Amino acid sequence: MSQDVDLGIVGSVTQADLAPLREGGRLGDFAVVYRVERVHQGGGYGDQGRHPLAWAVAVYVDNQLCRIFNARGAGREWNNIDRLCIWLREQGFWYWWMRNDLEPVGAADAEPEEPAENPSPSPAYIDPPFSPF
Repeated sequence: MSQDVDLGIVGSVTQADLAPLREGGRLGDFAVVYRVERVHQGGGYGDQGRHPLAWAVAVYVDNQLCRIFNARGAGREWNNIDRLCIWLREQGFWYWWMRNDLEPVGAADAEPEEPAENPSPSPAYIDPPFSPF
């Protein structure tokens, strides 16, 4: 919850609140997707040690940032960013900001690239394709 305070979240809304808020012109165009320490166990990711983090969503209501809660009064969490993307689009959000303050940046191991045996020289400039539209 301290992360909610750090982000400036001042309230909460449920999924059922989103449509009336949008119709009333009170819901912002952007959502904020951010990483949180997981509270709920479920969705096939019951091993808290292996999957300690989840994604949460906050939306702007009357220019105030509010976290999405479920009907039982707990913050909604998503373990799969692809499912979250689908949910955001179903709720009418086409743009969102994403932040991940809990995982270190640059920690992924990249696969080493194999050098080409006979690299072809690349031209200095390539004309972009022309489109009349």
